[in-house]
Amino acid sequence: MKKIADLKKTHPKGEEITDKKIWLSSPHMGDNEKKFVDQAFESNWVAPLGPNVNGFEEDIVHYTHCGHAAALTSGTGAIHLALAMLDVQPGDFVICQSFTFSASANPIRYMGAIPVFVDSEEETWNMCPDALLIAIQSCIDGTIATKYPHLDLRKEGQLPKAIIPVDLYGMPAKMEQINGIAKKFGIPVIEDAAEALGSSIDQKQCGTFGDIGIYSFNGNKIITTSGGGALVSQNRKYVERARFLSTQAREDAPHYEHTTLGYNYRLSNICAGIGRGQMQVLRDRVDRRREIFGIYREFFRGVKGISWLEEPQGFISNRWLSTILVNPNQTGGISRENIRLELATENIESRPLWKPMHLQPVFCSFPYVGNGISDSLFENGLCLPSGSNMNQEDIERILRNLRIIFKH
Repeated sequence: MKKIADLKKTHPKGEEITDKKIWLSSPHMGDNEKKFVDQAFESNWVAPLGPNVNGFEEDIVHYTHCGHAAALTSGTGAIHLALAMLDVQPGDFVICQSFTFSASANPIRYMGAIPVFVDSEEETWNMCPDALLIAIQSCIDGTIATKYPHLDLRKEGQLPKAIIPVDLYGMPAKMEQINGIAKKFGIPVIEDAAEALGSSIDQKQCGTFGDIGIYSFNGNKIITTSGGGALVSQNRKYVERARFLSTQAREDAPHYEHTTLGYNYRLSNICAGIGRGQMQVLRDRVDRRREIFGIYREFFRGVKGISWLEEPQGFISNRWLSTILVNPNQTGGISRENIRLELATENIESRPLWKPMHLQPVFCSFPYVGNGISDSLFENGLCLPSGSNMNQEDIERILRNLRIIFKH
């Protein structure tokens, strides 16, 4: 395939490469974040805890109806705390969606537990309920212990301690089916909604379907606190315990007294101030991301070999990232990697879909249940620039380059 730069007449390569970078998903600041941060500086309340932390937690509860929230330094830390509160021990099984970012799985290994990775289904790209059921039964009957004899298991046949489904790219997982299976076996669910704040199923917010939910406010998320996350639950005791553990598990004493292993995971008052300002524009950010996805969808409607996720009945995705699947057999040989590299020459960032955990060198020796759907998604999927701060000129530049790729 010819290079874009070779095909352009009015935009030669030397000129185009000087264009500003269009990022995949960059922070989008509003007008009020600085107000809350300034208040923290003026009061010298810059350490963890403070009015902004309390206010940010209240904002999360008000928006999501999650019951209770603990503001933390990261979504990864939130998963770690959730596993600790569920008494996950070395050698225990924890079932985790394979098609996700490594932050969903890393905390399982922090605990010394054994991740059992489960494949995706095609309708949402998230945890397949059928594969989940097989995985649970394989843990209980000892099949996994037999198939993976190198694992340092607590015991051969055991009930998994937790299930971690992920609402990937903002698309809700099939939480009703997943929760039904979990309830049948009495296994707690940690819903990883790191990418799905503002997404919902039948008007119920993602992050509120499991026993515990987690959010991420990393710099590339739909709203940000620079770095940060939250643990949420309808169970007040879980959130109170998370707050306790996240402040080094300090007991109520005039000196520093510790009877439990703790962590340094509490969000600072300054970062929480950024979050308070971001929460005020969250609905606008969701609307803009969905609008951008709609633009891509209209562009690709007439392009053979390009497909995307549609929302199942009752599902609303925040469209954190606009994603497509590319079938080279139908596009005339154009692959997702062709598109990614060509956009990169024009200073436009795009990215392959997540590489499944069961294919990652750090996790490939752990159990996996599936039929390769997530493998195919990784091989053929691409994330397109989706930032809510992209202007019309940015979008036209992206579409112009995509048009050239598919025309030639």
